[in-house]
Amino acid sequence: MNLIKKLVEGNKRACARLISIIENESTGYLDLLKEVHKNTKGAYVIGITGPPGAGKSTLTDKLAKKLREKNKKIGIIAIDPTSPFTKGAILGDRIRMSDLNLDPDVFIRSMGTRGYLGGLSKATYGAIKVMDAYGCDYIFVETVGVGQSEVDIVKTADTTVMVMVPGLGDDIQAIKAGVMEIGDVFIINKSDKDGAKRTLIEIEMMLDFKKDWEFRPLVSMAISSEGKGIDEVLENIIKHKAYQEKSGKLTEKILQRNKSEIKEIIHRKIENKIQNIESEKEIEDMIMKTLSREFDPYTVSENILKKIIKD
Repeated sequence: MNLIKKLVEGNKRACARLISIIENESTGYLDLLKEVHKNTKGAYVIGITGPPGAGKSTLTDKLAKKLREKNKKIGIIAIDPTSPFTKGAILGDRIRMSDLNLDPDVFIRSMGTRGYLGGLSKATYGAIKVMDAYGCDYIFVETVGVGQSEVDIVKTADTTVMVMVPGLGDDIQAIKAGVMEIGDVFIINKSDKDGAKRTLIEIEMMLDFKKDWEFRPLVSMAISSEGKGIDEVLENIIKHKAYQEKSGKLTEKILQRNKSEIKEIIHRKIENKIQNIESEKEIEDMIMKTLSREFDPYTVSENILKKIIKD
């Protein structure tokens, strides 16, 4: 509870320590999360997603600096892939934001996926709450950048920024379902490269397929490494934020996020119970007997579910 008090007072070490406790699921972490939730203030969450090499980290760095000029307190969660061998992460995204590390009103946390799919880490929800209680006005969540199935960010962010670059493929890429459908704001980064205008046209055409937009996603071009187009990107994010606040969509999104988090917590608890039950001799014997076809996976799963309900 002393950690919570320090967190609310704006202590950086308390913020880092609490995120580590949540990430490692240390003893009592759920009780701490309950207290953290009570102290959240409603930080605005911006998701930054897109393919590897699109310039997500550089864009995040530039957007954070622009918001700091407006005296906003910033949190950044940079998700990096985890090694399947060492379980560690390179944390390269943080290297690209080294200037921001010196700013007392910017908190950057790198997190490995630890095998969690969808482009995020399983501790992302908790880390957002901690940064919110810490007093951040805006929290950036930069996804791994793994490809077309990276859609979990839409459940997590209030505004999802899709970062695209020229030359990723033919125009079929622009109409693929999944990752291209989740953007609220689109950016063609590295727009000094050949094919940037074509990429812009392809995205606009893809958006034109849907006629009944309540808020048509905004598209702009940028060269984030040179700081070009960043003002327009931030302006588009603020426009989407204003629309959501005025229409009541933001409240809906927060409720949906809370529902997703509740489901995630339940799934994780059930998964932990399954792992414990699977190690019981009776269940192990049943699983072994699926080889001889005395049992089948469907019957075994039913027996495991009955045990979970009984417990």
